[in-house]
Parts: sequence; C-alpha cells; structure tokens
Amino acid sequence: MWVFRSCKTTAMPFYHQLGKIPPKRHTQFRKEDGTLHYEQLFGTIGFVGMSSLLYHLHRPTMVKRVGQSIDVRPQAAVENNLLSRKLEGFQVKPNVDYLKSRVPVLFNSDVTILLSAPSKSMAEDAFYKNSDGDEVVFVHEGAGTLHTMLGQIPFSAGDYLVIPRGIIHRFAFDSSANRLFITESAHPVYSPKRYRNHFGQLLEHSPYCERDLRPPSKLETHDALGSFTIRIKKQGQLHDYVYASHPFDVVGWDGYHFPYALSIHDFEPITGRVHQPPPVHQTFETDAFVICSFVPRMYDYHPQSIPAPYNHSNIDSDEVLYYVEGDFMSRTGIDRGYISLHPAGIPHGPHPGTYEGSIGKTKTEELAVMVDTFRPLQVTAQALAIEHSDYHSSWLEPGMNPED
Repeated sequence: MWVFRSCKTTAMPFYHQLGKIPPKRHTQFRKEDGTLHYEQLFGTIGFVGMSSLLYHLHRPTMVKRVGQSIDVRPQAAVENNLLSRKLEGFQVKPNVDYLKSRVPVLFNSDVTILLSAPSKSMAEDAFYKNSDGDEVVFVHEGAGTLHTMLGQIPFSAGDYLVIPRGIIHRFAFDSSANRLFITESAHPVYSPKRYRNHFGQLLEHSPYCERDLRPPSKLETHDALGSFTIRIKKQGQLHDYVYASHPFDVVGWDGYHFPYALSIHDFEPITGRVHQPPPVHQTFETDAFVICSFVPRMYDYHPQSIPAPYNHSNIDSDEVLYYVEGDFMSRTGIDRGYISLHPAGIPHGPHPGTYEGSIGKTKTEELAVMVDTFRPLQVTAQALAIEHSDYHSSWLEPGMNPED
C-alpha cells in the first residue's frame, strides 16, 4: 500500500529530455526489430514527488546474484561534542578506489560529511548507487565527467554535483589530483524555498537561476548483456548487486528528477550596507541542514561598517566551514582544505585582530562552503587524526595561557 505525502518542489523545477521517447507515456515504444523498450518510473515520495520516465533496452530488474555486504556506517569517536575543532583536510591521503577514498569526518542521523582524494577514475565497469541519501559533491580540485544512467555531466573545480539517491553513476577524472568535499543527506536536497515561487521557478532575487544549473547532456547507451556489478549503499551497508544488463542502457528519458551541476563561481553574492547574516549565502536546503556558499564579494558599504562578522552563538545549529580559496578574513591559521566545526550554543566569531583589521577593507576573495546542521554532529576517529587540537582556545588574547 502506498502512503501519499505532501510533495515539496525540489531544486529542479524544470523539465528536461534526452534521447528518444514515445509521444505518449505508458504506451508501446518499440525498437527497430519490433520488440518493446522497457519503461521505468524513477521517482520520489511515492508517486507524488519529482520523477522521470526512463526507457531501457533491457529489463532493469534482471538481478543475477547478490554478493558480499560491507558495513560503511561512520563510527563516533566523540559522541557529545562541545569543542570547536579544526581539521586539516588535505591530510586525507589519496586512494585509487573512489569508494574507499571517501573518509567520513562528521555525521549525525541526517547528514554525513566526507573528504575524498580519489587518484584514479572508477573503472568503466564499476558503478555506484547511493540508496540511503542524496549527495552533494563539491569539487575542490580536479576535473572530469560524472557518468550516470541519465547522461554525462562534465565538471571542474568549484562545481557542486547534486546526485539524487538512486542514481547509478561512476566518476571519471582527468588527472590523479582530485579533492572532494562530500555531503551525504538522508533528506532530499532542495533549492532554498524563499528563492522559489509556488510553481518552483527561481525568482529574480535568487543568487542563481535555472541557466546556471547544468543537467545531463550526452546520453550514453550500452546494449550489452553479461554480468555487471553495481555497488549499492543501503542502510549503511555497501552491497554488490550483479545485473544481467548494462546499467547505462537508457535510450531516452524525460522528467524533472535528475542529477545536475552548479558552479560556486555562478553563485551571485547578496551584500548590504552592514554585515549580512549567513542565510544570504544559502545555496541548498534540506529539512535537517543547509549548505551555503561564501564567494568573492564587495564588503559592507555603511561608512561605519565592520566587514568582519559579529560574534554569534546559534543555539540550534552546528556550523561546519570548508575553506576553499582566498584570504579568510575572520580567521587566522586557516589554509586551503581546512575544516572548522563550531558546535551549537558555543559563541564563535573573528579571531583576535581580524575584527578591527577588517575595517576599511572593501572586498574579499574568499571562497568557502558551509554546512549548518540542525542536530549536533559526532566526530569520527578519522577526523581526530587530522585535527589541530588547540583550535578551541585560539580566541584567547595574545599572552593569555589556556592552562591558567
């Protein structure tokens, strides 16, 4: 029995089509030899969410066997965290295996934040499907092509790759130098509601629009039978499913549910006379956290403005900042690939000297990604291995002794 729930408009409120499709849905669509294509509804929230209709050369249900399962759930080294923390992300070592390169550092029941440094493309016969959650993969370094069952998406540094749950895909990289910041969400990823009208169209005051979103372009169709292994993540387990047909055998599809790319460089900053709060940087939202983009922008232009952010204490959110490029004017001791974690309820703000030092400055070239979670984050052992353990006391005035 299907349970129908109210449907939210997602980040993809526009229609897209690739390849060949019949003029009428759920009708006969025959191949040149007279046999039928196999239609598949790929959707969300039962039958009332966003969906696409796919047309396969072969049945997408032909499972040969199910192989081993591996537990990939993150494990907490610190369950109840109240320390501000700083992680040096580039200490995560490269790995030739994309799935093994994904290192969880912070997590709760809603979201897992991972760092990844894959040094090799996934093999042409290697496929991955995350059935646990949507993924937002931020490409810090590297370029390549995301191959999916719905087509290809070329990507480069600065791109967000939004991959809805259930999308079969593989990564092909142009070189061995790749750094990814991955947010895995147990909830669907949307564009911010306040930037959409009731039809789902992005409004004029939105920091990006549909022209900036890059859906799959080139459809690749493989007419092949044999043994094809798809690694499927479900309930924290990675399962090996062996299918009898190639997973990329789609000849055409249309609909509203598909992966896409958005470059952080296409995010248009919102500024004001005085310092604007973090929500103006919001890029994506879920029911449990938001993702924000801090991009090069002009500073506040009130004659008495202080460009550095004021000290703040968000009682309800843990704040994670991933530092990408540029001069991070409110922080000292920060470099590319670093992560800061500021737990809910603990005040944080500019480091000593940066508050006063920001006065008179007119612009910033900083580039960073922020994840604000509505539930506390737990810290993994992998995070502790790359931590600067004295970060929580870095706001003391010069000469103060944290041991006094």
